[in-house]
Amino acid sequence: MIEEIRNIKIEDFNYNLPDDRIAKHPLAEREKCKLLYYKNGNIAENRFSDVPRLLPEGAMLVYNNTRVINARLRFQKPNNGATIEIFCLEPLAPRDYALSFATEARCSWLCFVGNAKRWKTETLEQTISIDGCDITLSASRIGRRGNAFEVEFAWTGNVTFASILNAIGEIPIPPYLNRGTEPSDLADYQTVYSHIEGSVAAPTAGLHFTDSVLAECDRLGIRRRELTLHVGAGTFQPVKSETIGDHEMHTEFISVPRSLLVEIMESTAPIVAVGTTSVRTLESLYYIGVILHDNPDAGEYELRVGQWLPYTCTSSLSTREALAEIVAYLDRHHTDVYIGSTQIMIAPSFKFHIINGMITNFHQPQSTLLLLVSAFVDGNWRAIYDFAMQHDFRFLSYGDASLLLR
Repeated sequence: MIEEIRNIKIEDFNYNLPDDRIAKHPLAEREKCKLLYYKNGNIAENRFSDVPRLLPEGAMLVYNNTRVINARLRFQKPNNGATIEIFCLEPLAPRDYALSFATEARCSWLCFVGNAKRWKTETLEQTISIDGCDITLSASRIGRRGNAFEVEFAWTGNVTFASILNAIGEIPIPPYLNRGTEPSDLADYQTVYSHIEGSVAAPTAGLHFTDSVLAECDRLGIRRRELTLHVGAGTFQPVKSETIGDHEMHTEFISVPRSLLVEIMESTAPIVAVGTTSVRTLESLYYIGVILHDNPDAGEYELRVGQWLPYTCTSSLSTREALAEIVAYLDRHHTDVYIGSTQIMIAPSFKFHIINGMITNFHQPQSTLLLLVSAFVDGNWRAIYDFAMQHDFRFLSYGDASLLLR
């Protein structure tokens, strides 16, 4: 089976996406965007505000509460004025996101660097003003990891790294929008329920939710629950290899409360994930439970879900049993939150263990996100995307949405 998966040709997931179908900005009223409704092979057009009544009765809606950080920093080289763009991806020291944001004086991050050839060994500096005080911020290259660099930041004054990002960082909107960051993106590129900082890209399916839509979910008895996956820049990376077997998935940080694990174990309600990030997090849980069943003393590295694990796993554990393993692990370690990482690839023939539906946007051609959608709709992605094209749906991050149910 694994070889069949690895030999999937990414060209089979291509479609024509004209630039004028890529939404450059969201609608002024988020909930008024179009919604493609798919169930049992049938497709219809609705509005996003219809989501609460279209969800299965008593459903549990699970969404990603991550918040996008101002991850893009710009420095000028003093000798020639060249602009060096530093794109913060994930913290290295301290490794914990919250600790890194709260750090004063010094921290290091894994970063993409724009114009890297012009930045060798010298330390970059700039003076910024925060709350009326001048702060000197420096950046030094201290290593390299593949396409990314280890960058150490140091600064004067008693301010946090979060304060620095908020003062001079830019929201890193997707490159396929082909425009610069605008002031409106500060609000537009965040979900209304975001509050855990760490993403460098928004979980865009959630951008359509408004307080009124959430209130209607509550009124209709739809349970709303949160988890965290900090979206990495890898979400924008197209599959460049001919087959997916040669594509390396990016690894992302996940955090799931014990209470949610228990609720999923004990509930028979349909679970609808908001966004592919929530899908990836929820479906990773089964395999984390399998790892713990085989190795109860597994450490942080062993608990990482590799991209091919779902296709090599032969465990007969039920979903409930797998989740129970994670709960037992948390209890042994006296913590109420599971924190780990996932590199999971969800592709056609993937067996879904937890979700019964998803809300998602329309994704780039030849992307791993399109593979995920295809896996969930049993290969019917092209009919869905043809319908969206024929009915003038808007595509990608600021575009329209779909509700896919089984």
